Amino acid sequence: MKRYLYLTLTPEALISSMLPPEDFGSYLATGTKKRTRGQAMFFEVDSEAVSDILPQDYIEKRCVPQEGGKPKSSVYLSIYRVLETIPLSALLKLYLVTDDGRVLGLEKGEYKETDQNALHLYQELCPVTPRIASTLAPKEFAKAITDGSEKVTVPRLVFVELVMDDLAHDPQSAKISNLPYQNIQHLRDCLMILKEEKEKTKKTIIRFFNKDLFYRTIKNGFFVGEKDELVYFPFPSIGDFENKHYAWWRSANTMGFN
Repeated sequence: MKRYLYLTLTPEALISSMLPPEDFGSYLATGTKKRTRGQAMFFEVDSEAVSDILPQDYIEKRCVPQEGGKPKSSVYLSIYRVLETIPLSALLKLYLVTDDGRVLGLEKGEYKETDQNALHLYQELCPVTPRIASTLAPKEFAKAITDGSEKVTVPRLVFVELVMDDLAHDPQSAKISNLPYQNIQHLRDCLMILKEEKEKTKKTIIRFFNKDLFYRTIKNGFFVGEKDELVYFPFPSIGDFENKHYAWWRSANTMGFN
């Protein structure tokens, strides 16, 4: 029976499993008895590319079929500083799971900045979770956080860019429309500071994010950055959701915003 290797983001962990990605995602979100519900995000990792850092004997011993031949759901291999140990090239697909267990897989893509003058809103996901407003485009933002040039850094960062609509250009006067963020005036104030203080490139909106990510607020996709390297997982368009992933999209948008 095949073994898979997964890097979960919420919480950060490296896991060996006999479940394929769709089944593993459902297991993470709803459990084996379907009595729990919770969003999940994880990468499938190329196990061959990281074989030299895996506890192979432990995996062989523990990640085995259970009684009756049922596949082993999860064997935890590490729960601390996992993200920084996995080469970016070993990350295969990113999977997003709704709280009722529907799974969407995202392939890697090429990111191209389309609006050089827009402000940005980023939700950091791993290994830290502040929400940050910034004047920096995704690649420059990731580099600033991870290259060691600033006092507060992390070795690598997974983050997602969130929509702001007209606030990205006119934080003082733009209408809110249907943006579902809490304390919108605080967001306006932070964006105006970035507009006025040219030397400032980042402003913290929320210090610690411990709720579900509202998927409809995703602007373009997910990023994994380390210094000058950036891996991008594009988020499907509304048209693609309606035509190809309607069940996932409907499920993702029935949950309440936290």
